[in-house]
Amino acid sequence: MKAPLATQLPVVLEKHGDTRIDPYFWLNDRENPAVIDYLNRENDFYKAQTKHTQALQEALFLEMKSRIKEDDSSVPYFYNGYYYLTRFELGGDYPIYARKKGSLDAPEEILFDCNQLAKGFTYFNLKGLTISPDNQWVAFSVDTIGRRMYTLQIKNLVTGELSPEKIENVTGTASWANDNQTLFYTRKDAVTLRADSVYKHQLGTAASNDSLVYFEKDDTFDVSVYKEKSKKYLVIASSSTLTSEYQILDANTPTGKFKVFQKRTRGLEYSISHYGDQFYILTNKDKATNFKLMVTPELATQKENWTDLIPHREEVLLEDIEIFRDYLVVSERENGLNTILIRPWDGSPSYYLPFESETYTAYTTTNVDFNTTQLRYSYQSMHTPASVIEFDMKTKTKVVLKEQAVLGGKFDKTNYTEERVWATAKDGTKIPISMVYRKELVKNGKNPLLLYAYGSYGMSMDAYFSSTRLSLLDRGFIYAIAHVRGGEDLGRTWYEDGKLLKKKNTFTDFIACTEFLIQEQYSSTQHLYAEGGSAGGLLMGAICNMAPHLYHGVIAQVPFVDVVTTMLDDSIPLTTGEYDEWGNPNVKKYYTYIKSYSPYDNVQAQDYPHMYISTGLHDSQVQYWEPAKWVARLRTLKTNATQLYLDTNMEAGHGGASGRFEALRELAKEFSFLLDLEKIAQ
Repeated sequence: MKAPLATQLPVVLEKHGDTRIDPYFWLNDRENPAVIDYLNRENDFYKAQTKHTQALQEALFLEMKSRIKEDDSSVPYFYNGYYYLTRFELGGDYPIYARKKGSLDAPEEILFDCNQLAKGFTYFNLKGLTISPDNQWVAFSVDTIGRRMYTLQIKNLVTGELSPEKIENVTGTASWANDNQTLFYTRKDAVTLRADSVYKHQLGTAASNDSLVYFEKDDTFDVSVYKEKSKKYLVIASSSTLTSEYQILDANTPTGKFKVFQKRTRGLEYSISHYGDQFYILTNKDKATNFKLMVTPELATQKENWTDLIPHREEVLLEDIEIFRDYLVVSERENGLNTILIRPWDGSPSYYLPFESETYTAYTTTNVDFNTTQLRYSYQSMHTPASVIEFDMKTKTKVVLKEQAVLGGKFDKTNYTEERVWATAKDGTKIPISMVYRKELVKNGKNPLLLYAYGSYGMSMDAYFSSTRLSLLDRGFIYAIAHVRGGEDLGRTWYEDGKLLKKKNTFTDFIACTEFLIQEQYSSTQHLYAEGGSAGGLLMGAICNMAPHLYHGVIAQVPFVDVVTTMLDDSIPLTTGEYDEWGNPNVKKYYTYIKSYSPYDNVQAQDYPHMYISTGLHDSQVQYWEPAKWVARLRTLKTNATQLYLDTNMEAGHGGASGRFEALRELAKEFSFLLDLEKIAQ
């Protein structure tokens, strides 16, 4: 079967005196039958070319599924008189949300059985469960398309009845005022999908009567609304990449007017937490690049009243805090690793939780109880399944409440080696790489290796455990994560050095990591594979243009590859809010720089590695036409006969399939692509 070739209908795009010719611009209309036909032909081609791997895909799916405990449940947490838990049943693809009053031995009250609610939908996602203070009402939101446009509803937990009102185009989260009658929520713009307005709903009234509380005029900002852990304040948060602003309102007076906490000042980032008669502020004020913790009286919130509690440190990134009645818990990052600091309010000595692995992930989890001495956190590493641990901050003792089950009886973490190594970038910067592999592996350059990275938005890619990954490791693969600049893995500067006019550091860092792994005989160009999704898919597109000879195959999931055109179109979701990440191409210097690396604009006549590219028709984050156009251009320009597949999920969005196990089928496609290239048939 011949690969489909998209029709070329050249469109001339001009900016700053520069001309680009886009022959596939027409693909950006999902309502056009010709577009759907092209996507279907690409899907048919992919299925035909990989028909010989169908048995392997099914075997991988069943293998990965067999390691997962189907009838699993979360660790219950106690909140406002109830224990809340999420559980799955045998054969169920979706969660069941439940609670028990006062005791874990109490009868279970099912809030939502998503297996029932999802019937009739090819995609289903329920999120944002918010219980009213009197425990009588729950607000929740549902998306049945995958475009992250939710419908908000309210359920009476006494009668089990749904309120008739349905509120469309919401973000999916909401917050109750303390009167149990007033619900605050955020709406999205129907075209750009920007969360731009906060509304107030009165229980029992029509949604058409809801009043606008706040509209965010600046289209580079998004808004959200939530309630402080102390339950005293409702908060509206306005945020862009570089700037924050908060407004507060006493939750007991929902008819009142929100007051600005500290007005926005470009470059000033801050977040707030209320405790007692003070607010605690995590901020970069006074050039605190890695952030510091400040405190201010709740009646004097302007920045001139803020005073240092934990000063800025050059070597430590201050990431988050958790406030308890007797303790302050601080999440930090040093040398690329998580640390958790416990600070008693009574002035007793502070101390860190001990972590001993070479590479790991640790973070606080659900801690909604203000009065407890018990801190819940999660710990995992690349060969250690995730655990939920309860640590008593008073007695300094801990209990493992749950460890992720890996079924099948074959998993033993001592069969695997994890390590962290450092590559050297072309500017001399040391780039950490976390990896895991079977301990009997020999470094002879013949091992298949999958190198993953993201590298944008300051998102750190911590070393984590994956039971599905075992299907690669047990077939001889090394799995590695490149902690490239653009993330915050080594602090805020790590992020600043991988964005805007320094974005290419992300790409060259990844290439440097690849060259290091080859040099150190972990793998070779004949066996090395790269993977990334969304902004990480941009990374994949860039390295395919810059250093295609280093990779035998590349997996790009929902890749952001048509950067110039997308960033010039402010009607596309997310665009305006991204200017501080990528640069605004309406400004010539950013246009020129973005164009110099934009994967779609830099496809050229050269050999390319084998490529598996996936997308979703309803993707709201990265529109499907970006990978579609990219593949179309690659088909006409690449000079070798390597595999090139575009696999479009016609019923999903950015996150792919919604079902718990359906997502494994998508992963099985990726793994079979790799194993087939390695000629591993089972």
